[in-house]
Amino acid sequence: MTELSNMDIPKEKLILAKHYPIQVLETIGVNATYQKLHWHDVLEINLIKSGTGYYIINGQTFEFQEGDILLINSNDLHCAYETKDLVMQVICFDASWLLNIVRYDSEILHPYKEMGVHFTNLLDRNEPHMNELRSLLLEIQDEHDQEQTSYGSLVYSNLIRFHACVNRYFRREGLNRGKDSIGARQLDKMRKVIYDMQKNFAYPWTLEELAGLVYLSPSRFSDIFRRTVGTPPLLYLIHIRLEHAVMLLETSDMKITEIALECGFRSLSNFNRLFKKHIGSCPKIARG
Repeated sequence: MTELSNMDIPKEKLILAKHYPIQVLETIGVNATYQKLHWHDVLEINLIKSGTGYYIINGQTFEFQEGDILLINSNDLHCAYETKDLVMQVICFDASWLLNIVRYDSEILHPYKEMGVHFTNLLDRNEPHMNELRSLLLEIQDEHDQEQTSYGSLVYSNLIRFHACVNRYFRREGLNRGKDSIGARQLDKMRKVIYDMQKNFAYPWTLEELAGLVYLSPSRFSDIFRRTVGTPPLLYLIHIRLEHAVMLLETSDMKITEIALECGFRSLSNFNRLFKKHIGSCPKIARG
């Protein structure tokens, strides 16, 4: 059996400035990018400004609400879903930015390195220091947006203070992911399948073929995939195909029949039916 490794599956690369390797965004709702299971080469902090939803991270579901803070490691498979009126602050940064601090405080990034052992992705909302963390994240956003004198230094210092506080006040002993959690080897297998699905989305995959990619029975594979991604594998494949179809509708002059075939749908009627079911309108309307 071929060993699977994270190194075999490329991560999404976020291009950040070398002198200021951080991205600070505010998102309303959850767009297709966040709904698609992904992993990337940066560390991520989410502050839920309002509304509710849930994350699936490494096969675990974390329901979140206003005021919650989540940490996502660069190796975490994750996707987000909105349940109501979601507004979320998203901070992504290169871990190497804190390299100088690590020399003096070797534990500053332990909240990521020890995730699932001493820390959880969703920080304890009842911890008394949560308000301090929220204030630091909001100040980071204000400084980033206003770009006043020395804003980079203030963003940097608040990012350090944020992680120091998490490391001091949110560390827990005896944590484990639970008996139903998905192991690292199983997650690597799902990475392999997802990568192949996204690379060859037009191929007429069967459940048996997808399971065979990682040497699992169809039933076992379906269970692990559903727990990891939140949807069955063939439904996830449909979503990948529809995402490409929407892109082609918006950016190309291809006929709708050609787009349907290009994206792996068996017929135009099948494409129209699935497009309306999952996107909410017919392809002609989506094209505008």
